Amino acid sequence: MKSPVHRCRDVEHGRGQAGAGAAGTTCLQAEQRIPISKDVITSSSASAMWFIRDACGIVCAVITWLLVFYAEFVVLFVMLLPSKNLTYSIVNGTLFNTLAFLALASHLRAMCTDPGAVPKGNATKEYIESLQLKPGQVVYKCPKCCSIKPDRAHHCSVCKRCIRKMDHHCPWVNNCVGENNQKYFVLFTMYIALISLHALVMVVFHFLYCFEDDWTKCSSFSPPATVILLILLCFEGLLFLIFTSVMFGTQVHSICTDETGIEQLKKEERRWAKKTKWMNMRAVFGHPFSLLWFSPFSTPDHGKAETYQYVV
Repeated sequence: MKSPVHRCRDVEHGRGQAGAGAAGTTCLQAEQRIPISKDVITSSSASAMWFIRDACGIVCAVITWLLVFYAEFVVLFVMLLPSKNLTYSIVNGTLFNTLAFLALASHLRAMCTDPGAVPKGNATKEYIESLQLKPGQVVYKCPKCCSIKPDRAHHCSVCKRCIRKMDHHCPWVNNCVGENNQKYFVLFTMYIALISLHALVMVVFHFLYCFEDDWTKCSSFSPPATVILLILLCFEGLLFLIFTSVMFGTQVHSICTDETGIEQLKKEERRWAKKTKWMNMRAVFGHPFSLLWFSPFSTPDHGKAETYQYVV
């Protein structure tokens, strides 16, 4: 059975379907697909700066950065700098700052990368005629942004665009998670989970150190202020560790099964070729496997451009 999302799309018929009764039965025919180059449906903004002007998303993104900076402040000035063990401070400071830097870089890439927006307003009569549809073929178009919808694209009400392989809209990165920026979103959740775990481990060790030693000597702040700062960091770390770990797990599962969050939620019929989990991972992170998979500064190399399908 077709998902409701397919029944509410506008359609454009190929020539030769204007006869009486023909148009009424076109959509009941078996689905066909028109292979079209990815370049045709790639937005011109893909190479330009992408930023969503959404007040809620901007506030959430700013809060994310402020929380990371708060963790940086507590880790450096409350726990590491006052420590008498220089090696402990250097190792943990380097590790924590590296992970925090990668987390913020991943967040920035996820927020400012075009997630896979379909060109807006391309569902014109002239453009559809240029597709040279055969009699009996139809293409779906989005009535909200007037764009031709390729297979597996969904309209985002916040971005006001149709997004290829849209998983969901995340206010914390103020952007949709789609085909082009899913790698950066996965890295963001992974690095935030790692720095949260690292911060929690350091908080436990610092509490143990302060209990064994004099509280006035284990921190440059007063004992009450030190306790409050550490408890707040512990709460923040635990909260974000759970949240980002769950998000990371769901994203990896979504990639391995090659089924986006929206497709799982709507239980849409699978119409695309089934691939192995390893192929699905490479489709998101790039070919071949390398340490660049873990770098937010590396744009995934997807190899040969994938051919997209217009469901007809």
